[in-house]
Amino acid sequence: MFSREQSKKIRQEFWISFGKSFPRKWILYNTKIKDFSFKFHFDTKKAIVSLDIEDDNLENRIKYYEKLESLKKVLTENYLPKAIYEDIYFLENGKEISRVYVQLDNVCIHNKNTWQETMVFLNETMQKFEEFYTDFEDFIKS
Repeated sequence: MFSREQSKKIRQEFWISFGKSFPRKWILYNTKIKDFSFKFHFDTKKAIVSLDIEDDNLENRIKYYEKLESLKKVLTENYLPKAIYEDIYFLENGKEISRVYVQLDNVCIHNKNTWQETMVFLNETMQKFEEFYTDFEDFIKS
């Protein structure tokens, strides 16, 4: 077990190491769509790269999710075969969002032996998400 402080230090070390190992500017840091963003997550059980639609306006959230859903076949056949679509996804804080994501299981941020695998997963998955988003940005934003 790690103390909260130790865990925080390990997490910081991972993200600094990731940034140094894969130094590039993520073009999708800001999609320019309100409450529509790409996220990385790595904890003690899994790593995730997701496209989150967090809009409190349900109509907007549904509109963007349906656009992504209409592209599901394209995304899974040409970019990310393991993409998971969830129109209703609850964050740890209880907030309801819509999410499209790819998950890597059986990795742990506290286990440095899983870091390289996780870094490669995060990097490759985000690149594929970026390619997809860039190719279909006009449709998604319309």
